[in-house]
Amino acid sequence: MTGAWHQPDSTGRGTRWSLIKQRFNNSGPARFLKRIKMNILVTGANGQLGNEMRIISKNSTDKYIFTDVNQVEGVETIYLDITDLEAVRKMVAENNVEAIVNCAAWTNVDGAEDPEKYALVEKLNATAPENLAKVMKEVDGWLIQISTDYVFGKEPYNTPCKEDQKGTPTGVYGATKLLGEQKIMATGCMYMILRTAWLYSEFGKNFCKTMLNLTATKPQLKVVFDQAGTPTYAYDLATAIVAALKNPVEGIYHYSNEGVCSWYDFTKMIAEYAGQTACDIQPCHSNEFPSPVTRPSYSVLDKTKIKETFGLQIPYWTDSLKVCINNLKEA
Repeated sequence: MTGAWHQPDSTGRGTRWSLIKQRFNNSGPARFLKRIKMNILVTGANGQLGNEMRIISKNSTDKYIFTDVNQVEGVETIYLDITDLEAVRKMVAENNVEAIVNCAAWTNVDGAEDPEKYALVEKLNATAPENLAKVMKEVDGWLIQISTDYVFGKEPYNTPCKEDQKGTPTGVYGATKLLGEQKIMATGCMYMILRTAWLYSEFGKNFCKTMLNLTATKPQLKVVFDQAGTPTYAYDLATAIVAALKNPVEGIYHYSNEGVCSWYDFTKMIAEYAGQTACDIQPCHSNEFPSPVTRPSYSVLDKTKIKETFGLQIPYWTDSLKVCINNLKEA
């Protein structure tokens, strides 16, 4: 993947800040054309995307600070509760943070439907991003918020979703992520909201790793074929984030890998690339697996805007899937 890369500029900090403060609307140019080295804070650093950000950042000239509420032995992570506004302010001030990449969220879609969990889900997916946005507004910094295709789904459609399409979430997870987007924009901070879909990687729990296990241990498996979207390799998304941070342009963007498939197709390719051919994988309808939330039947994301803005070349989903599975085999 390539991006709109720029060499750091030789101007001083004051010049950079004066350029940042020149406000443009979403269709206008970047708020600054060149940039010096930045201090970038990553939240949720021990999750899928956060771990990929660790890998990508090793080749960056910027300074990355990795935070999470969950600590992992042997992994350098600073504790930060982003639901605590004052804790965020303190972290930003002490580390001179100029941009935040928010990889933290409540992502258990079914679990979010538990009425007893709603307050926590809203706190993590809406209030916490608002906290980050408020602090970035105070220091003229950038917030890069990771959102989801689940902000769509209630209205029937069969063409890729664009950034300006009205959000019609079907459940609490999507509704709270959409609310988080709205709260960020209301603060007036400089933001980039990146909606993604079907995220998987070598890290943590995800569909790819679950299907690798099931197709290796089950004689037969049923997987839904009536939900279409696009898998996203977290490494590719992390690469796009780092590229965009070189020359940020405010707005909402969509990012997934290229192509379209169903969960059934995704599973078939996972098993094929892993060499697991003994499992009989059969397509089925969503109603064969009752769920407390209705998932989007079609949530393919239109990526024209992010490709044109940042000059990105996005890999096809099967190409990235092969890379991930090969890495898992070698682990």
